[in-house]
Amino acid sequence: MFDNRSEKEFLYSFLGEVIKAGATTVNIADTVGYNCPREFGQLITNIKAKTPGIENVIISTHCHNDLGLATANTLEGAYSGAREVEVTINGIGERAGNVSLEEVVMAIKCRKELLGGLYTGVDRRHIVMTSKMVLFQSFMHIMIIYLISTWLLIKFVLALLKVEEYSGMQVQPYKAIVGANAFSHESGIHQDGILKNKNTYEIMSPEDIGLHRSNESGIILGKLSGRHVLKSKLSQLGYKIDGTELNDIFSRFKSIAETKKVITDEDLIALVSD
Repeated sequence: MFDNRSEKEFLYSFLGEVIKAGATTVNIADTVGYNCPREFGQLITNIKAKTPGIENVIISTHCHNDLGLATANTLEGAYSGAREVEVTINGIGERAGNVSLEEVVMAIKCRKELLGGLYTGVDRRHIVMTSKMVLFQSFMHIMIIYLISTWLLIKFVLALLKVEEYSGMQVQPYKAIVGANAFSHESGIHQDGILKNKNTYEIMSPEDIGLHRSNESGIILGKLSGRHVLKSKLSQLGYKIDGTELNDIFSRFKSIAETKKVITDEDLIALVSD
């Protein structure tokens, strides 16, 4: 395993020797998460161009997230010719973690036109379920995605156990793809956009990753919500309210929202009943 701090000519020569000795996969690791995407992609390009026998083996990557660039580096490596990428569920791993399976899979799905036609065989509907699970042994969390030509096939090689019950590792609410807030909308302008067209603020479908929201729109009523979303929510509850009455309810709604983070249906019903 090598990273971009290795002396390059030695790296090409060494890889050539291990290939000559029978290696079928060579793993290029950004072990301390030091690389930026451009240089990591260039490293893979150079390895392909300057390593004897490289055409006969699979180039694999293993990226850490110390600078928050693990996903970007992995994607750049894949675009540049890596055909196996090592990922982990929820990005768990040493120090700041490894690259997240869910981020790689969904980035390729959403932006495949920029990634040379790469796509995956992953059933994305199981992403949320998988996120709520974790591997039994701390080190054995690596999962491998094989990139064969322009095809990604995920290979689950280890048993999974419930994350809350066995690892004590909670997914942060703002985690991309699988965080609790990833498909929630609290800002008034965002909520207005969602009501008009979901695609305005949702670049992927929650159902596509197996997320089924109790609130179909993902809208969270709070102090940042505006009249439009309040009126829409009241309408869903069976109240057709407009004009002065809506203004009055909205004013009282904002007062409650200053002291209560999330406004429930019961709160709204109480407001209308007062």
